[in-house]
Amino acid sequence: MEGKVPATDYCGTKECVEEAPSRPAPMGWREIYLKEDWWAIYLGIGITVIALAAFLNGSSILKSLAINPGGLKWTSFGQLADHFSQNLNLYLLQMLSWLVIFGISTRIMGIKTDEFVPSFIILYVLSIVMFAIGGWADASKYNLEPPLVALILGLIIANVVHLPKWLDSGFRVEYYIKTGIVLLGATFPITLIITAGPVALFQATFISLTTCLVIYFMATKVFGLDKRLGAVLGTGGAVCGVSGSMAIASAVGAKKDYLYTAVTLVVVWALVMIFFIPFVSKAMGLNPGIAGAWVGTSEFADAAGFAAASAYGKMAGNENAAIQGFTLMKVIGRDMWIGIWSFIFALIACLKWEKEECGTRPDAMEIWWRFPKFVIGFLVASLFMTAVTAGYGTADFNKVVKPGLILPIVSLRSWAFIFCFLSIGLTTRFRELKAAGVKPFIAFTTGVVVNVALGFILSVYVFGGHWSMLGQ
Repeated sequence: MEGKVPATDYCGTKECVEEAPSRPAPMGWREIYLKEDWWAIYLGIGITVIALAAFLNGSSILKSLAINPGGLKWTSFGQLADHFSQNLNLYLLQMLSWLVIFGISTRIMGIKTDEFVPSFIILYVLSIVMFAIGGWADASKYNLEPPLVALILGLIIANVVHLPKWLDSGFRVEYYIKTGIVLLGATFPITLIITAGPVALFQATFISLTTCLVIYFMATKVFGLDKRLGAVLGTGGAVCGVSGSMAIASAVGAKKDYLYTAVTLVVVWALVMIFFIPFVSKAMGLNPGIAGAWVGTSEFADAAGFAAASAYGKMAGNENAAIQGFTLMKVIGRDMWIGIWSFIFALIACLKWEKEECGTRPDAMEIWWRFPKFVIGFLVASLFMTAVTAGYGTADFNKVVKPGLILPIVSLRSWAFIFCFLSIGLTTRFRELKAAGVKPFIAFTTGVVVNVALGFILSVYVFGGHWSMLGQ
């Protein structure tokens, strides 16, 4: 049956359908120990609980284990060497901890330990290099943000050097990103949404909805591309770039090529916006808070957005206002849509698309098996941290809770994201990918134009008075 796959791999029926995306049959309750979604939850929630216990007991152990060279601001290799020589034991302990956690869980999921361990050690060492690059004092001047550098370096290595296929055992893209998203929830108390205020929430919601729907419409209705590709592209442009694309790819069962197409477009436009928005803002003399909000509305990756907001804030003489505007719009306003879009597209894929492809509507349990469980982990971690920090005022939160509880989790989350970005690059071999063609590029770029234009209008003209008050 060439060109067909058993429908049980996708729809839960005994029919076969033409060119249905290949997807494993539901595992039943075995998935609680065989799927990365669940292990990402166990790991993310586990780290959060350990961080809380250490914080309440006044212990600095997790803070020490969350070490990375990203905040050094070193100016000479001697400073960097001194840092590593003084903290070598911590880095070795940290690497061992990651190896034990990821090694045991991947072994249970069926990954060969003798392949995973050496592969992960390579990944860890490369990750240290990425953080070290980001810790250079002039890194922001050249937009050398660790996640973007990790992705680009990974792509170069994978497509210039012949890497043995077994190394992919340690490059667990989805596992790392899902773990990072759960940890993102732990650093994302629901109360932050309230502090963002109605302006930030309205602007973020309007932009997210509009951008996603424009890209999806262009991809599927104008160019006739696969609905799953349209969903991945739309979310990548509307929410949190790579993280959003990967979350939706998992939710709808998108092909690997679709994910890499979206990631490539996100990274390209994220790099463009690092230069474009600060340049235009400088030419127009925009208030730093307004420019930061525009960056947060129209940038496609957190790392790139932070770099753009920080760069313009320094040029305009108020870095804090620019970063605050960016954070309210992007990190709080738009990134919360990762879970929302994952849930919506998972339901649409299961109840509509698969019924159209297979002729049979999946039952209620099928919806549950297909739902991306790490989204639940994100929400649980967020609600848990909200309850824990609810009794602290703003001053105490910033002075006590943030450095003692939140920042160690942020650092570990950063490690997970660097693992992910490197893994994407190291497993993306252009010779193995089908040519994406110009249609996805045009569809995504149309969304970029709409996004940037609307973001400018809302940030500068509609809500300019609100954003200009930041940092005062």
